[in-house]
Amino acid sequence: MLGAIEAGGTKFVCAVGDEHGRIKDSIKIPTTIPEETMAGVIEFFKQYDIESIGIGSFGPIDVNQESETYGYIASTPKLAWRNYPFVQALEESFGVPVGFNTDVNAAALGEAILGAAKGLDSCLYITVGTGIGAGAVVNGKLLQGLSHPEMGHIIVRRHPEDTYKGKCPYHADCLEGLAAGPAIEERWGKKGVSLVKRNEVWDLEGYYIAQALMQYILILSPKKIILGGGVMNQTQVFTSIYKYLPELLKDYVALPELSSYIVSPGLGDRAGITGSLLLANQALTEKE
Repeated sequence: MLGAIEAGGTKFVCAVGDEHGRIKDSIKIPTTIPEETMAGVIEFFKQYDIESIGIGSFGPIDVNQESETYGYIASTPKLAWRNYPFVQALEESFGVPVGFNTDVNAAALGEAILGAAKGLDSCLYITVGTGIGAGAVVNGKLLQGLSHPEMGHIIVRRHPEDTYKGKCPYHADCLEGLAAGPAIEERWGKKGVSLVKRNEVWDLEGYYIAQALMQYILILSPKKIILGGGVMNQTQVFTSIYKYLPELLKDYVALPELSSYIVSPGLGDRAGITGSLLLANQALTEKE
């Protein structure tokens, strides 16, 4: 029995299941302050005889196992969670191995092993929602260096007609600042779900995401790109991406048919929690 946590900015999804991604039970807990949210998390897992726990968390987080603050949530805008010892809290409560990574890396792992990139040794998973983040599997392993990737904060070229200043509190008009859900709402004055029929909204979204994908393709050369998150429920964004990406690349690299190369998650909205189960299984295997 494995435990899994997909820790998001608005809710924690907790589940118990197995290494094949099969979920036996799950619960959603609001993300408030650590004392409240974690009390619900611990109460849920106490019902089961779990052997390990996997966490896919909002970030930034410290994933360097040599660091004194490994397992901590770092400089998150959610101030109550800043410097919270996430891994240590669960180790103290359950005494089991804990796997720890970003929510997008967990989703990338889930999609690589059991989802849209199953059978491939590389893929890129990108979520476009409240924020923009990405996780990558390279040569069968999650990409990690000094820290985890922060691909949502790359700089993109501004559209000539876009005068919006950008929403990112750190960089203003980085990718996240121009293309995440809050940027769409602030630029157009309505939430994305109320802008479904405004083609110019989604054409601009695809314009920025295509630029990001060009950079990721040139640097990582993933065998599959998976786009998830609430914004990507507007499937017309895919059409815009398929239009702009070839214009940007200009045949510099050969790509597969875009409709089968850049796709929605094979696991749907369960990519993150499934990947967290796989992180739990990895932590258990490493212990053995």
